Amino acid sequence: MILGRNDPCICGSGEKYKKCCGRLESGLPVQSRQQSIDNTTQNSSVKGAVPVQDEFNQLMALYNAGHYAELESRAHLLLEQHPDSGLAWKILGATLQVQGKDSLHALRKATEFSPNDAEAHNNLGAAFKDIGRMDEAEASLRRALEIKPEIAEVHSNLGQILLAQCRFDEAEVSYRRALKIKPGYAEAYGGLGGALLYMGCLNEAEVNCRRALDIQPGLAEAYCNLGEILRLQGRLGEAEASFRRALEIKPDFVDAWSTLLFSCGYHALLDPREYLAQARNWELDCVSAQDRQAAHNRTFNRIPLAGMRLRVGYVSGDYRQHAVSYFIEQLFAHHDRARIELFAYSNHVQSDTVTERLRALVEHWVPIAGIPDAAIRERIEADGIDVLIDLSGHTGHSRLGIFARRAAPVQAHYLGYFASTGLTEMDYWIGDEILTPPETDSHFSERVWRLPRVWVSYDGKAGVPVPDWQPSQDGVVWLGSFNNLSKLTPATLNLWAKVLHALPEGKLLLKTKELSDNVTRQRILDAMSGYGIGSDRIELQGSSATPGWMEHMAYYNRLDIALDPVGGVGGGTTTCDALWMGVPVIACEGDRMASLMTASMLNAVGRSEWVARSEAEYMGKVIALARDVEQRKALRFVQRNRMASSPLCDARGLAMSLENAYFEMFERWFDEKN
Repeated sequence: MILGRNDPCICGSGEKYKKCCGRLESGLPVQSRQQSIDNTTQNSSVKGAVPVQDEFNQLMALYNAGHYAELESRAHLLLEQHPDSGLAWKILGATLQVQGKDSLHALRKATEFSPNDAEAHNNLGAAFKDIGRMDEAEASLRRALEIKPEIAEVHSNLGQILLAQCRFDEAEVSYRRALKIKPGYAEAYGGLGGALLYMGCLNEAEVNCRRALDIQPGLAEAYCNLGEILRLQGRLGEAEASFRRALEIKPDFVDAWSTLLFSCGYHALLDPREYLAQARNWELDCVSAQDRQAAHNRTFNRIPLAGMRLRVGYVSGDYRQHAVSYFIEQLFAHHDRARIELFAYSNHVQSDTVTERLRALVEHWVPIAGIPDAAIRERIEADGIDVLIDLSGHTGHSRLGIFARRAAPVQAHYLGYFASTGLTEMDYWIGDEILTPPETDSHFSERVWRLPRVWVSYDGKAGVPVPDWQPSQDGVVWLGSFNNLSKLTPATLNLWAKVLHALPEGKLLLKTKELSDNVTRQRILDAMSGYGIGSDRIELQGSSATPGWMEHMAYYNRLDIALDPVGGVGGGTTTCDALWMGVPVIACEGDRMASLMTASMLNAVGRSEWVARSEAEYMGKVIALARDVEQRKALRFVQRNRMASSPLCDARGLAMSLENAYFEMFERWFDEKN
């Protein structure tokens, strides 16, 4: 979540756009300019305090005027005279921070010589946060609070650290403490809104973000937060307006740009070509012209492979319990180590059992969270990566800035996003013949590379419950979806309402975690009521219905037919799960990659007859299947075996296909450069 920030926001990477489960988080701010470096000036008992007030005032004037280079030089001169001055080290550290330079040494010195300076500990916490060392960042902030428990800004900063570690309840407590100390603190209201959003309290989250904007109308981060809340509530027009307002205030706002692109692509708010035009603007506004030119001019020295292994790096923030990692784990496990030397660049501070499994599957595990793009680019180049793969696009915890700066001879996007990245330096976008047919080429800035098979593979877990479905004795046919609520656009709900009107015995079952929120539940009921479908024909279930994975999969036995969303992003993992549980899935081909995922998967399992080419055909397929009980009985219990032997469950075949693609991409590059 884009959290509250003080002035200035210090982040060495310049990359504060991170999304977790569709939500955003940001870098950690230091104290306000005056607060951050003047705490020790009046306290001559602090070790190393500088007693020359006039000199300090001059430095503060430079700081507040933004003359950081001059101030940095003056701070070094001051340290020559007072090498044990905590204040001088703090001035230098704050100056380095605001310029995006390495400030850790200076801030460590500041706390060493002024151990009771709460602001110095706070700023050190910011430096640790910037390089992803969350435990040390938290320790520094808690030390600051031991010294001065009533600093609202430090409580708010601690909230950001806790939220970045998914410790949502603790983050909420920190933000509320900040607001108790400083009731008009706009940034803390924004941070609290972020914590509540993670906790699924969408209505209260919106209230807090709007309160932040009431206090500080120019707070771009709060507009970005609010936009994400509105998007998850399905209020897409309001969400887009909020993202665009954030960009009016701050045109180079990486967070808002990527979230806007995500929203426009996810919900099909723009024609694909209009989307692409906007995606190209990301690098124009968020990467300097100097860095873009350097990327264009960059060269790499490589020799012919001649039997050597290809060095392949995957960059992702989703190496944890996440839909992307579900597919990637199989790929890593099946890559041929005789052909591929595998690197994983991990851009998330949180780890879990999935993280540990993935780490064990690769030869080189490189944490990159919080490290500046330029430094990571240099690291990847030093690693000698031949082919670098982006797994995020404009989704959460992405590091597109690394790719925009050209870190490897060949760069490609795979799997994690549903539209073009828009980057000049992204060479390829990997799909397949159905997912990315030739008529979609103009939707991409990248060259589309089509695999000769379905672009993913699904790991059907042997321990998943076996299908245990029976048709309802009362003749009711349960249609439904377990997709994220944000996929259920107005066009989707309208189509499903038409199906229900044409199928009087049909009822709709929706299950997703967002439906735990009463306000959200009512919004869905009101929307369907507007289409003439009463609440007696709808069942809404939140996360409490299935507390664990086994219960979630068993819940598919409640469905007779699964309905794929239309228009925007269709089902991915959800489609595979439904098919594995024997549920037939009806989908409609769209006009872009995002709405062709289920079509590609159904074709891979030999069920192309479940793919419609129009809404009328979609309705016809659902109704015909609903009324053919015998056909549904016949397919329900053989579907898993059919799927298991299909390309959709052939991870080794996928790995070989991708390896062949990587080798050919590299060879093309080598031939062109030599």
